[in-house]
Amino acid sequence: MNDKRPVNLDIGTIALPITAYTSILHRVSGVFLVAGVALLFWLLGTSLNGPEGFEQAKACLASFWGKLSLWAVLIGLSYHSAAGVKHLVMDAGIGETMEGGETGAKLVLGVTAVLVVLTGLWIW
Repeated sequence: MNDKRPVNLDIGTIALPITAYTSILHRVSGVFLVAGVALLFWLLGTSLNGPEGFEQAKACLASFWGKLSLWAVLIGLSYHSAAGVKHLVMDAGIGETMEGGETGAKLVLGVTAVLVVLTGLWIW
C-alpha cells in the first residue's frame, strides 16, 4: 500500500491559492450573469410595452432595489470581464507561472474594485 496518499481531503480545510479563488469567482460570476441578463431582458421587455411599460421600467430603475440590482449585475460583469481578459492574456503565454498567476489574480481583484466604485458612483 502506498503511504504517500493524501490524508485530509476536506476541501474546507485545504488552503487554496488566490488563483483558485479568482477562478471559482469567475465561474460564479458567469452563472450570476445569466440571471442578471434575464432580469435585464425582462426590464427591456417591460419598457417596450408602450408608454406605461416604459414608465414602469423607469420607476423600477429609479427605486433603491432597482439600482441595487443593476449595480450587482454590473459588478458581476466587471469581475467576469476582468477575469476573462486575464485568461486571454494567459492564453497568449503571458503570466503562466504561479507568480504570474498570482499577480494576474491580484490585478483582477484591483481592477474590479475600481470598477465597482466607478459603477457605484455612476448609478447612485
